[in-house]
Amino acid sequence: MISKAISLANIAHAGQKRKGTNIPYILHPLEAGIIVSQMKYDEDLICAAILHDVVEETYLSYESIEEMFNGRVSSLVKAQSEDKTKSWHERKAHTVEFLKSTADKDIKIVALGDKLSNIRALHRDYLKIGDELWGRFNVTDKGEQGWYYRGLVEALNSLSESPEFVEFEHLVREVFGK
Repeated sequence: MISKAISLANIAHAGQKRKGTNIPYILHPLEAGIIVSQMKYDEDLICAAILHDVVEETYLSYESIEEMFNGRVSSLVKAQSEDKTKSWHERKAHTVEFLKSTADKDIKIVALGDKLSNIRALHRDYLKIGDELWGRFNVTDKGEQGWYYRGLVEALNSLSESPEFVEFEHLVREVFGK
């Protein structure tokens, strides 16, 4: 099942690059899947982490994910997706509030896999190019980005016993301060 998710994500993200880089996008969902597998070896969770952006970023639907995998994988992917018709701030506020309010640890684990992969990339690039980094995003204000990531730290703090959360919190502080 995991191999199938990797193949599907590879096809779905073919030719995509991370914002402002030449890094193949597929590396992000693969890293998210690896992070999740280190937290909890559950095929559904790992597949959801690998597929977390395929509906939002490509032509696939939740229904096709359910048909190819199962309802749990589809619902975990849906829980990670944002409504792109809303503004950046509305989407990010919704994500933070949703993660704060959900008691579903599996949703939070998949979210942490995604967000830890993202902050690792931000931290690496921030060390290289400093505040120029923010110019590659739609919202270029470092303060706004910091608001979002600090909100994620608070929303995911029920996972604070995991090394992955500790790393996430540390990198958020490194990039955005306290």
